[in-house]
Amino acid sequence: MSEAVIGPLPGPGLAIGAGFIFGLIFGSFLGALVLRWPEGRSVLSGRSHCDGCGRTLGAGELIPLLSALMSRGRCRTCGARIDPLHGRMELGCGLIGAIAMALVPLPWALGWMALGWILLALAVLDARHFWLPDGLTVSLAFLGLTIGPWMTGVRWGDALIGAAAGYGILLVVAVGYKKARGREGLGLGDAKLLGALGAWFGWQALPFILLGASSLALVWTAVRTLGGAQIDGGTKIALGTFLCIAAVPAGIAARMLLFSGG
Repeated sequence: MSEAVIGPLPGPGLAIGAGFIFGLIFGSFLGALVLRWPEGRSVLSGRSHCDGCGRTLGAGELIPLLSALMSRGRCRTCGARIDPLHGRMELGCGLIGAIAMALVPLPWALGWMALGWILLALAVLDARHFWLPDGLTVSLAFLGLTIGPWMTGVRWGDALIGAAAGYGILLVVAVGYKKARGREGLGLGDAKLLGALGAWFGWQALPFILLGASSLALVWTAVRTLGGAQIDGGTKIALGTFLCIAAVPAGIAARMLLFSGG
């Protein structure tokens, strides 16, 4: 098992704080990306502005978390509600950055941050729009095949097989379902995502990740049913979201269980 996976004991508070702040900054960008990309709006062109009145935001209104708290979640000009997803993405990325710095030494911590941030963005996009854009899934796969083995201790051959097997497994399921039912039941974005996770954690981890994601999906369905929601054969389930949530804990558990003696 690679030391980069387990990591040392939590580091100094300064490093953890730096990871949190770095995550807040990156989370601000990802929050805008997740909100604008599905609408066809660019996050790279133009200055940040209020979606309600179009007023360009000043520097003091762009401080992650703090600005929204001070304005009570509303534009100071028109009073339009600021989507709370901004703050949630900032906080989520901040926590990912802090945890990575606490458990993993530099420079490995940066790789784990990138993995966590991309998975968070994909999880939110799939939960909101049932969309896993190639721009993120392919980037995740590329990172898995390049820096992934260095991060997780996975042999490059296992990472390559994992990428092909992860994609192939869900591709077969998607094609088989469509032929049997006459409609799509699984998007190819899910297949690409599982392939990317196979690149990060190796083909051996794929059953663990699928089991974890499926279990989470079943729990989510059960909770919704108990809450009165009507679940039937036509109800969409964002499998990609559950794959993203299960990926890191299931992938690390698989590496520890299968290779702890190596």
